[in-house]
Amino acid sequence: MLKKNLLIGACAFVMGAGAMAYVGQTAQATAQPRAQTYKMLELFGDVLDIVQKQYVVEVDDKKLIQAALEGMVSSLDPHSGYLAPEGFEDMQDSTRGEYGGLGIEITSEEGVVKIISPMDGTPASRAGLQPGDYITAVNGESVIGLPTNEAVKLMRGPAGEKVTLTIAREKTDPFDVTLTREVIKPKSVTARMEGDYGYVRLSGFNEKATDEVIAAIKQLQAANPRMKGLVFDLRNNPGGLLDQAVGVSDIFLDGGEVVSQRGRDPRDIERYNARPGDMLNGLPVVVLVNSGSASAAEIVAGALQDRRRAEVIGLTSFGKGSVQTVIPLRGGVDGALKLTTARYYTPSGRSIQRTGIEPDLEVASSREQAELIATRSFQFSEASLRGALSADEGKERRGAHSPAEAPPGTFDEEGCKKRTTPTLELKCDFQLQRALDVLRNGGVAATPKLPKPQPKVASVVGGRVVPPGQGDKPE
Repeated sequence: MLKKNLLIGACAFVMGAGAMAYVGQTAQATAQPRAQTYKMLELFGDVLDIVQKQYVVEVDDKKLIQAALEGMVSSLDPHSGYLAPEGFEDMQDSTRGEYGGLGIEITSEEGVVKIISPMDGTPASRAGLQPGDYITAVNGESVIGLPTNEAVKLMRGPAGEKVTLTIAREKTDPFDVTLTREVIKPKSVTARMEGDYGYVRLSGFNEKATDEVIAAIKQLQAANPRMKGLVFDLRNNPGGLLDQAVGVSDIFLDGGEVVSQRGRDPRDIERYNARPGDMLNGLPVVVLVNSGSASAAEIVAGALQDRRRAEVIGLTSFGKGSVQTVIPLRGGVDGALKLTTARYYTPSGRSIQRTGIEPDLEVASSREQAELIATRSFQFSEASLRGALSADEGKERRGAHSPAEAPPGTFDEEGCKKRTTPTLELKCDFQLQRALDVLRNGGVAATPKLPKPQPKVASVVGGRVVPPGQGDKPE
């Protein structure tokens, strides 16, 4: 019997985010000998022997075999992979909420390192790195085509030393960012009052997430006993531990289902439920999400939306709806396999894989972002990853469209861009402003809507070119 650990994090490797999750399980592998399989294994041995004897320089057999294992498992989907012993140890450290790194959650897309999310309060966040940015070089050395674990090794190093990343960003020339490595001790939760309403931000689902959210809400309630509602911010939250996703959902729900997971056998369904008792006693809640909200963050948003406990504001989430199981090999001595073993489903039976959680009120954070969504340039999601697992129901992620709302001309976007550090201050956070509007007005349906943003370029609808502003009109 092998001990396994469930993962629902969004990335292939972690350089800062607590995005991996563990739940004790057991599994038994059943071997089914196949003549063709043994023939291919013999071929593998032949190739290894030829490389050992004829390659231009002497090779490291261990590295060759580890690379072969990684190639085999990672060919299944973007989230499966082989973890060498040091990589397995790094992953375990990341879930404990304290580890060394730059504070970046990354994946690989067609041989290029892509940022899923910078973590709050880390060097990457302070430097202004964004979801969807590509890392093309580290200290002047190209990482294009490198296995992700090799690129990660180049970025890691002793705390206090500097590392320069070359960043490629849409509509921007490549630029360098110099970061100083730190021992990352991210504070997962921040909280404050916005007038009569509480604001709690959760940046990742590590082992401390549920306890920290509970403590933050208690602190707000003690200082503001007449608090009228809460904004729960899960933007750019790349996910993490499954039990913490259930625990955080439990804070707001009075019992009932939070999420279910289903593997290869459709009869094999595991359900996770909240316990009785709603910590907010029914106070209205709005959840903020965007394309950087993934896995555990989507479980929470989907559960609260399906159970009608909260309304969701922002942009469609990342769409990472698969569960990875970490299977230690020889107790971790030989590393571990990280294998996709199930999809997860919201209480109403929705698979989030590829499609994501669509908000009740879609709000772009900037006018530029609204234009990107309308012209299909905004493609950062699970569905954009090569080899991504399909949605169980065969659904597809929504294509190019004009979002329902974007900042009006009176919103000082240029003034906010001049700020030297990222900020969540209300006057520069249009999505948060609209979330508070929804709370004040008693829901999305009762909130006066802003004029729909119009794309500045023509779009293609039904095979024909449609002038700007007409892309969403029926033909």
